[in-house]
Amino acid sequence: MQHEKKAPKAESAPLAGVRVVDLTTVLMGPLATQLMGDMGADIIKIEPPDGDITRDIGPSRHPKMAGVFFHANRNKRSVVLDLKKPAAKAALLKLAETADVFIYNVRPQAMERLGLTYEAVSQVNPRIIYCGCYGYGQNGPYAAKPAYDDLIQGATGIPALVGMVSGEPRYLPTVIADKTVGLTTLYAVLAALFFRERTGQGQAIDVPMFETMAQYVLLEHLYGKVFVPPLGSAGYVRMLAQDRKPYATRDGHVCALPYTDAHWQRFFDLSGRPQLKTDPRFVDIANRTRHIGELYAIIGEAMREKTTAEWLDLLEQADIPCMPMHTLDSLLEDPHLRQVGFFETLEHPTEGRIINMGVPVSWSVSPGGTFRHAPRLGEHTEEVLREAGYSERQIAALLEEGAAAAAAR
Repeated sequence: MQHEKKAPKAESAPLAGVRVVDLTTVLMGPLATQLMGDMGADIIKIEPPDGDITRDIGPSRHPKMAGVFFHANRNKRSVVLDLKKPAAKAALLKLAETADVFIYNVRPQAMERLGLTYEAVSQVNPRIIYCGCYGYGQNGPYAAKPAYDDLIQGATGIPALVGMVSGEPRYLPTVIADKTVGLTTLYAVLAALFFRERTGQGQAIDVPMFETMAQYVLLEHLYGKVFVPPLGSAGYVRMLAQDRKPYATRDGHVCALPYTDAHWQRFFDLSGRPQLKTDPRFVDIANRTRHIGELYAIIGEAMREKTTAEWLDLLEQADIPCMPMHTLDSLLEDPHLRQVGFFETLEHPTEGRIINMGVPVSWSVSPGGTFRHAPRLGEHTEEVLREAGYSERQIAALLEEGAAAAAAR
């Protein structure tokens, strides 16, 4: 069912009224909190004096406002606190008193050294949802190890899977672990908020990257080892077929996926190979799975016989799933994304014109959206401290001591 898009207002968005104290950095945690902000939550981004590291990743017009930062930090207010100073820690706990969610993505051992454990934070706010997203579950031997996207990809077998089809283990060229665990963190927090609505009870949440991505990878790749004893090896054979890739045409590439029996019957006719419709290797999904490498090789051979445009037209007329193969540049020009308004060109108050990606989800009554631009470092320090009850004199003292910092006006 489609709904007409309404102009979003933060006060009527799904998470309006929810306040989040956000200690996360880089991409995993900031993505989770940005999505909460997209749904109307008030995200108070706590940054060290040097700022989130993504402020320096990629091209920028001004220091600390690089391209990567914009797409994980909109709909947030930036507050700079040096948590090594007692006055800054006291200010953070003061902010936590009125928060619904307190979220971090450093190792729990670092939070313990800072005196910011669940016990400490829940003491000032028993209803708090205290969420840590970090490398490894705390009951195993990896508990204190550092974790980054590349390490988690490797530890959960992703480069090995790539190597099985390409001949060389490689990381995927996207931060799939960070983004997947960021989404997992989001739903974990929302579930805890829903539980608190019913019971009034806050709680601590742990979202480990390693375990989350192990489940993600093994969902299909546990395969024959689901059974005890195993009925086959691990590894979903269709995913590991050498010829499972965008198919070369006479002038480019096309992504095609005949999947059902009917798809394959129509494809064999389109490709000029009707005899394959009765080939016992390909008559149903069980047999096609056993012979998937041969089948994908046949597609690859057929695709080279026509242009990309010819194949897309034929496949669409036959209702066989297909899509063009975009590059990063051509994706920006995709007609569907353009028509649905996915890309917006916005005027940032200090950074000029930027491309913003809209919220892909739509709500019929309470739409989310972009309510705040990605903030300058410390842009909202004074504003947020005032809301917490600090006087102008107290704020000035924090700034002078270096416990807090504010953006230049």
